[in-house]
Amino acid sequence: MSVGHYSLTWNLDSIYAGGAGSEAFAAELAAVQQELSELEELLAAPQEGAAYLNRTTELVQSVLLRMRQSDSFVACLTAQNMKDKAATALNDRIKTLNAAFQGALTRYDNVLRSVDDASWAAWISEGAAAEIAFSLTERREQAKEKLSPELESLIEDMAVDGYHGWGDLYNLVVSRAKFIDVGADGEKRELSAGQMFNKLSASDRSVRQAAFAEWEREWGEQADLCADALNRISGFRLKLYGKRGWDSALKEPLKMNRMSEKTIGAMWSAINEGKPELVKYMQRKAKLLGVEQMDWHDMYASIGTAEKVVSYDEGAAQILEQFAKFSPELAAFSEKAFVDKWIEVEDRPGKRPGGFCTSLPKSKETRIFMTYSGTASNVSTLAHELGHAYHQHVMNDLPAYSQEYAMNVAETASTFAELIVSDSALKAATDKDEKIALLEEKLSSAVSFFMDIHARFLFETRFYERRAEGMLTVEELNKLMEEAQHEAFCGAFGQVHPLFWASKLHFYFTDVPFYNFPYTFGYLFSAGIYARAVKEGAAFADRYVALLQDTGRMTVEDLAQKHLGVNLEEPDFWREAVALTTADVLLFLEMTEE
Repeated sequence: MSVGHYSLTWNLDSIYAGGAGSEAFAAELAAVQQELSELEELLAAPQEGAAYLNRTTELVQSVLLRMRQSDSFVACLTAQNMKDKAATALNDRIKTLNAAFQGALTRYDNVLRSVDDASWAAWISEGAAAEIAFSLTERREQAKEKLSPELESLIEDMAVDGYHGWGDLYNLVVSRAKFIDVGADGEKRELSAGQMFNKLSASDRSVRQAAFAEWEREWGEQADLCADALNRISGFRLKLYGKRGWDSALKEPLKMNRMSEKTIGAMWSAINEGKPELVKYMQRKAKLLGVEQMDWHDMYASIGTAEKVVSYDEGAAQILEQFAKFSPELAAFSEKAFVDKWIEVEDRPGKRPGGFCTSLPKSKETRIFMTYSGTASNVSTLAHELGHAYHQHVMNDLPAYSQEYAMNVAETASTFAELIVSDSALKAATDKDEKIALLEEKLSSAVSFFMDIHARFLFETRFYERRAEGMLTVEELNKLMEEAQHEAFCGAFGQVHPLFWASKLHFYFTDVPFYNFPYTFGYLFSAGIYARAVKEGAAFADRYVALLQDTGRMTVEDLAQKHLGVNLEEPDFWREAVALTTADVLLFLEMTEE
């Protein structure tokens, strides 16, 4: 396996040369429009029979792949430079096309629900329809719970400049946010949100404190705009849910994640049982940091006096080495991503904060975005995103509908990749301080998934309950967030992060509501899978691929039953997964005992 000087920037020209002005991309959008027009023409005059259903389904899947490809390409353009006006304009066009596609899908779904049961059973039992029977049946059943096709299409059209527009406004707010960092030399420099966020995990506590104060100051400046956007996005959802007769804000995200309310209840129950042990870790970490109680900005801090800077090439080499121990195929795929410049990590102004992996299914490629500053957390994030990329890679040859896996199982693949790297590094460590640092990195992730994500879930659940009565002020949102954090972290923090709701992009996504609990599901589900991988050894790699390939064609309960033989609606599986973290806590306490 070669180790080279990997590029810090990605190559988008290999997908469509020319950026926002790409002629090839313009042709792609024209092809989307052409197929969409043909689909709309067919749906305008519904016909009976398998031939009609087959052709409309074929077109739907083709447009779906093209739209995913186009949306991903434009997302990459806007992420790498939030001031790219031409890319922003393309983003508007994609949203308009997607609204038209969603309108067509609504009419398509109505066709599906109009087929009589006998004809339906015959159609999905053979041919191309049989390969995607799960997705087709899912669409048919969900269509029965929505408004008329005309109203649903109207809502999609109006959402472009309304509902989705509020999400775009938030992106504009983030792009204009300015954070001032005072360096060791006393010089001031302006940082983007992504650059400033990395400073919140600096090893020097005074640097973290200053960064957090600046983080809160700037988000406080932007809070009124953020509150307006958040109130409008949630208000739109609640009104739509009401018109459909849905009585819970969780109905849509649970359906999207193909999981039951019993499953999410069992998961949080097991987590709450295990939190007291995690609090002991946080108390010990506070002692090691030399403070009585941790504050928010201490959550991801290194307990060493100086955190080692890991170069991008070193981080890549670590990941590839550990991936190869689990699966040569995973390592080879990941090396291709590095060599072929599928990854953007350069630390520069103008980039959007956070990280993501996005799929380009027509090209059978992916692109990974993050800002890499050399921290251990950055290495984990990189492994996480490569896990996403590999998940898509093993799905590339499946029908478009079978590639539509939910966020919770997507987070399973990514978190599993993180576990491969972190656990292997921990086992290989011989130096006590290094082992403690690696163990602490694992436990800080557990705090994130068990407590931080839970705080987001509690905040959002209660926010929707309150929003049904009217809009919330900045002060009310701050109070809700503080209460959720104190509860979720079991009072382990002194200073919390009341403006977290303003700083976190996830609350403003208009395509996925409740962008929080799937992360925790993925973390624990992957822990259970990883335990089996360790037990079975190299033979598990093929079983893992088979599990991933099924993620787009069954519920998570059925997926777990088929591949792991467990019932996710009962707490036993979740308790076993939480127990793995408890074991890490006990080891950490033992190793750091004075």
